[in-house]
Amino acid sequence: MPTARPDTLRVFSLNCWGIRFFSQLCTQRYEMIGELLGREQHDIALLQEVWSERDFLFLKRKLSSSHPYTHYFKSGVIGSGLAVFSKHRIQDALLYQYSLNGYPYMLHHGDWFGGKAVGLVIVDIFGLKAHVYVTHLHAEYSRAQDEYLTHRIVQSWELLQFVRHTSCGADLVVLGGDLNMHPQDLGNRLLRSHTGLRDCYTETDTFDGCEDGHTLIADNHFTKKQDLVPFEKGIRIDYILMKGSQRVSMKCESLSTTKGPVADEPFPYSDHEALTAELSLLRSEDSRQHGSSDALAVSEQMDVVAEVRAVVKEGLCQTEALRDKAMRLMFGALLSLLLPLAMAFLPCFCSFSMLGLLGAVCMSLLLSGALLYLLFTAHIKVLKETEDQMMLTSNDLQTKLTGCRLSASPSSDGSPDLQPLSPFKREE
Repeated sequence: MPTARPDTLRVFSLNCWGIRFFSQLCTQRYEMIGELLGREQHDIALLQEVWSERDFLFLKRKLSSSHPYTHYFKSGVIGSGLAVFSKHRIQDALLYQYSLNGYPYMLHHGDWFGGKAVGLVIVDIFGLKAHVYVTHLHAEYSRAQDEYLTHRIVQSWELLQFVRHTSCGADLVVLGGDLNMHPQDLGNRLLRSHTGLRDCYTETDTFDGCEDGHTLIADNHFTKKQDLVPFEKGIRIDYILMKGSQRVSMKCESLSTTKGPVADEPFPYSDHEALTAELSLLRSEDSRQHGSSDALAVSEQMDVVAEVRAVVKEGLCQTEALRDKAMRLMFGALLSLLLPLAMAFLPCFCSFSMLGLLGAVCMSLLLSGALLYLLFTAHIKVLKETEDQMMLTSNDLQTKLTGCRLSASPSSDGSPDLQPLSPFKREE
């Protein structure tokens, strides 16, 4: 039974699109974002793509009175881009950088250089222990030919594992960020089904924002229309997720988004729309929001894991093929290197400058092949490890499902009709 009146927690999330020298009007937009946060007085603000620590420090100074507690997560070559601003005291912080995050040779995408990660801050909110997560997953550059699907699936798996294993003692859990996934995408369903996190958009009593909760819309001045194909009106890829506990039940009272143009301003805050959720926290002796183990829920989890394992296996095959290509490049360059060496012993065949140039090209190809081979080998190990973890989870879910069915089907004498479990074999 409820024991106190509900407290309200206001959470803000925005992908700031803060790539210095590349993002348009970066300095002016950070000024606008700082004014917005100072004016609205959110309890917690979760920001992504704050790639420059200089921009973080600017916001920290600007919000020193309204949000005195901050943390900036550092990882990768240019940083994680993740930042948290809070009115409540941050007690601790932890960062996990995703194992797979694109390829360094895809310079025009650049995800590999940003250390995509999930950050956790433990915050004391109204005397409750809140675990607040902020994350940013790999972008989807093509819906039809998504070469990063496996990487995003692995990131979703590592995200749910991180949340599950770090949120056990929390009174409440909030996750916000740019997941770069549509609501019914496989990675999104995997995350929600295995953590018990609930989408504020589908749970809210009141919504005020873009149509269907879209956070990347055609009406935004900075949005590239080709990024929305084939979804002309927009897509929903930014989220605020929540989960209560035995001590606290959570309810989303309202959710709102920005709607592209900003009143009295010539441009929007970002190419993404911001999210603001008002969450009601009701303290109770026993709130049943901490998960479900009935047969239907377990069966759904098993189906999602089966789909995910199929994607990971396909990605593993593709990565092994890429490693084979890298190996062929390496051996081809090694054989080609013998050509200028042999030609060096033939007098007057060609100049030494030509031989040097040919040798340099061969050495460059040899080094590139070796580096790619090492890169793809590391990716294969990550994919195999992820598949092994998924197999353990699948077997555990099968055991739980069998137990649910046995408890629901008693024998004629009132005792469960026990049957031995069949052994599980690793799929080759």
